Amino acid sequence: MRLSIFRRVLWVLVGAALLTFVALQWVTSGQGEKGEEAAETAFRAAFELTDHQGIVRTEKDYQGRWMLVFFGFANCPDICPTTLAEVAAVMKSLGDQSSHVQPIFISIDPERDTPEALAEFMPLFGAGIVGLTGTPDQIASTAETFPIFYEKIEEASAPDGYMMSHTSHLLLFDPQAGFADSWPYGTAAEEILADLKARL
Repeated sequence: MRLSIFRRVLWVLVGAALLTFVALQWVTSGQGEKGEEAAETAFRAAFELTDHQGIVRTEKDYQGRWMLVFFGFANCPDICPTTLAEVAAVMKSLGDQSSHVQPIFISIDPERDTPEALAEFMPLFGAGIVGLTGTPDQIASTAETFPIFYEKIEEASAPDGYMMSHTSHLLLFDPQAGFADSWPYGTAAEEILADLKARL
């Protein structure tokens, strides 16, 4: 229980650090400008990973669409499935506009989350969510680019004896792969939907 509380506090702190980083980039490189152009200067989505169908994907494959990106792992007991369920609800509620949005789940547990494992996990949520994974080096490089935090934590009661601590924000990128917004864990699908619809 104590470790679980520690992980939740850590996720909150990491999320706050991410938002602080984005704010600093916005002020220093955007000089107070508002809108997507200033947000794009913060950081851009960049990856080369394998999807749950075994196809190598990069951010260029989704050019022209908004990307909803979440980092997690298939053995996650609560935060990851809850967030993916919210993403699925958002996609369903978008109706015809859903074609303008690509939801993406990037694994931070390449040891267990092979393309084959994700091929079983992703259909649990539907909504066209793409699962991406890669080698440990590819995942580490991707995490630095976004940037997000993750860490392997020994826990005897967990599958294979470990859990993954990670940033729990849902990230939004514009059709040119520039950072646009993020929502902390627990944000209701209705709020995400309203924010997203205002941009489409």
